[in-house]
Amino acid sequence: MRKGVEMFSRRRVFTGLLFPLILLGVNLSASKAYAQRVRTEPIVYTAPTLDLITDQSVVKSCLGDATSALVRLNARATSSDGHPIVYRWTSPVGRIVGDGPAATWDLSGLRPGYYEAFVEIDTGNADRSCQAFSSIGVLVECPPPPPPACPNVAIICPDRVQPGQPVTFSSTLSGSLGNVTHAYTWTISNGRIIEGQGTSSIRVDTAGLEGQTLTATLSMGGYSLDCSANCSVQFPAPLTCRSFDEFPAVARNEEKARLDNFAIELQNDPSTSGYVIVNPGQHGRAGEVQTRSTRIVDYLVYSRRLDGRRIITVVGPARPELMIHLWVCPQGSTPK
Repeated sequence: MRKGVEMFSRRRVFTGLLFPLILLGVNLSASKAYAQRVRTEPIVYTAPTLDLITDQSVVKSCLGDATSALVRLNARATSSDGHPIVYRWTSPVGRIVGDGPAATWDLSGLRPGYYEAFVEIDTGNADRSCQAFSSIGVLVECPPPPPPACPNVAIICPDRVQPGQPVTFSSTLSGSLGNVTHAYTWTISNGRIIEGQGTSSIRVDTAGLEGQTLTATLSMGGYSLDCSANCSVQFPAPLTCRSFDEFPAVARNEEKARLDNFAIELQNDPSTSGYVIVNPGQHGRAGEVQTRSTRIVDYLVYSRRLDGRRIITVVGPARPELMIHLWVCPQGSTPK
């Protein structure tokens, strides 16, 4: 009987020790399952990117200038989670138009200086959102005023002129005309303005201008510079001979002095010819006219170096005494 009791006694002791171990295992399993059920996943978040650029960093504009001075602004932004991006543009100066990634900044009429434009973006959803900021500067410069300039002044000369007939000079303006009231002032070197002073064209009386040059000059008023132009026309010389000198049979030295002056006149105008008309005296010696003519031509050709083809000798009608008449004639004309 002791053995049974012992055996019982041993059995009760073993059973009492095993029960707490079972409870401990159940609690550990429940704690592990609960921990697995409440664990949260980590979130990886990437901030948005924002880059701001302009189409120009320097703008030419002056204080009060009404001309447009526009700068194009472009914001390049990304949202890593694909949410929409909202743009807000601001600047303390000028005026910005646009509510998207592109905007226009009007800097007209500002003082020279450095100015900034700002952009702020919002991206995200109701649970979370993120903002990013950026700015960019633009330099406003007032360029110096352009140097004064004249317009292109051109005078149109008459194509053909005839002595004694009125001629017309006209003008054209082109290029930098400026916002000025044009004032036309004409001057001429010869002749007389008979019509058009103060306008873009004039008519000129050319009486008595045979063989002369007529220059018309136009000065444009209203500019700070001398804006002028001129044009010249040449009138043909009259095709008539003119008497240069006349003298009787004089001493040789006096004759040479007169011929020297005659030669200088012909040399000054190579287009002319010299006529030497010898009028024999009623009581002159035979051969006197030929001798006198030859001596005059030889002196002009060999001493004064004139082309002999330009010297023409003529025997004129007899006079009471021998006379020598010198003429200067344009080509194609003869003494009358």
